[in-house]
Amino acid sequence: MKASDLFVQALENENVEYIFGIPGEENLDLLDSLSRSKIKLILTRHEQAAGFMAATYGRLTGKAGVCLSTLGPGATNLVTAAAYAQLGGMPMLMITGQKPIKSSKQGHFQIVDIVDTMRPLTKYTRQIVSSSNIPSRVREAFRLAEEERPGAVHLELPEDIASEETSAKPLRASLARRATAEKKSIFAAVQLIKKAKHPLLVIGAAANRKLTSRMLKRFIDHTCIPFVTTQMGKGVVDERDPRFLGNAALSSGDFVHRAVEQADLIINVGHDVIEKPPFFMEENGVEVIHVNFFSAKVDPVYFPQVEVLGDIANSVWQICEQLEEQPCWDFSYFDKVRQATAENHREGANDARFPVYPQRLVADVRKVMPDDGIIALDNGVYKIWFARNYLAHSPNTVLLDNALATMGAGLPSAMAARMVFPDRKVMAICGDGGFMMNSQELETAVRLNMQLVVLILRDNAYGMIKWKQANMGFENFGLDYGNPDFVKYAESYGAHGHRVESAEQLVPLLEKCNDSPGVHVIDVQVDYSENDRILNHEIQEKSQLI
Repeated sequence: MKASDLFVQALENENVEYIFGIPGEENLDLLDSLSRSKIKLILTRHEQAAGFMAATYGRLTGKAGVCLSTLGPGATNLVTAAAYAQLGGMPMLMITGQKPIKSSKQGHFQIVDIVDTMRPLTKYTRQIVSSSNIPSRVREAFRLAEEERPGAVHLELPEDIASEETSAKPLRASLARRATAEKKSIFAAVQLIKKAKHPLLVIGAAANRKLTSRMLKRFIDHTCIPFVTTQMGKGVVDERDPRFLGNAALSSGDFVHRAVEQADLIINVGHDVIEKPPFFMEENGVEVIHVNFFSAKVDPVYFPQVEVLGDIANSVWQICEQLEEQPCWDFSYFDKVRQATAENHREGANDARFPVYPQRLVADVRKVMPDDGIIALDNGVYKIWFARNYLAHSPNTVLLDNALATMGAGLPSAMAARMVFPDRKVMAICGDGGFMMNSQELETAVRLNMQLVVLILRDNAYGMIKWKQANMGFENFGLDYGNPDFVKYAESYGAHGHRVESAEQLVPLLEKCNDSPGVHVIDVQVDYSENDRILNHEIQEKSQLI
């Protein structure tokens, strides 16, 4: 068979459903082979968006999402998406084309060394130099992309290799089971937890990648130990749970940080160094148990005393089996933190001022989204408000990026979530700046007949940086811009455009759009003028009174 047919068969062998991307001249053999495959090609309007979609598919399924580009500029457009997947622990395979490698008729036209470009951004990057190597290269790429810690991999398929004849056959995936924690590490962890007076559970990004939710809920119910989450750990356990203290959305000084400061033992489940640490270790007697698939990367602020390495769910189950609620545990301070957090979340939730205040916006979105509804956040200051104030009810229902923290990923991520879960409500929440970085994918969403709500939070500026600028005492400078008429812009793509004129209009409009077919773009003005006062000063002052 033709080598490109073999390549597609190898992808089918890995149960690939979709390939997101933009083919080029160097991919035409592969495109021809795909035309006879059950794999669906999702043609996007930018390679970066294709990468974000593939990464989010991987994040939600645990299977490597696949994206495709041509050589040169098409491939370099995948660089940001590669970093997004690699830092975020999302399994993704990038396939790029290349000029013939056995002979050259065009010199170095469009040729960039993409294999080396991808090296610091991936777990694995290879050029396929022979059709006989295709089965092993594809199998190895998927194996590495999906095993802990997941991430990005890359294969370059030159056009002359793709057109070769070959008799090679695809390789079947091997059965692999994750290792379980060694009994002595479980025993050491149990002993530390038993003797602690104020143990606290911290749930991080890695716990949201596998099916750890049930075991962590059982652990919390069994021990009654309170818990907090990092931004990428949101939703692993239902945040309506009475033991939930809050989310570490701010770097320091929030109510949740007071709980961390009071703890004498932190059970850190799924900690990933890509996130800002929810606490800083010092030589002050606080002990830390690191529960993860892989060992801790020790640095000046993180040096756990006990490491429990292996499948997280199994480790939590083993620890839970040997624990009972201890009479020495005292959670009275944590109860005060919980109450203070809940009271703070209610502040501003019904504020009728317009433009809409962030607290009201978050509360209204939570009202209209069902328990399993998914919000996909782009990157901006609103991400902090949603991480703090939006209670996630189920795992992976708040898709935010606190790793690369890139702008432009919100809309493509929501589109991928809609494809993975076609029966669930999905909403993209984007700042006007982030939305415009990949707004062209509205055409893709309309073409695919998606039912999707896109909420654009308009402040006509790069609001996150304005907040930082104010916090550092600088004058407002260099961060304001203009925007198109988002209603007309949406309609030009065949989507439905809406504009919010008052705070009271938001909930009815969101409900209507959530239940109507088609792509709905909602333009809502937001007022971030209180961000510096509330996030940098008021919260810290109130939290110190607990």
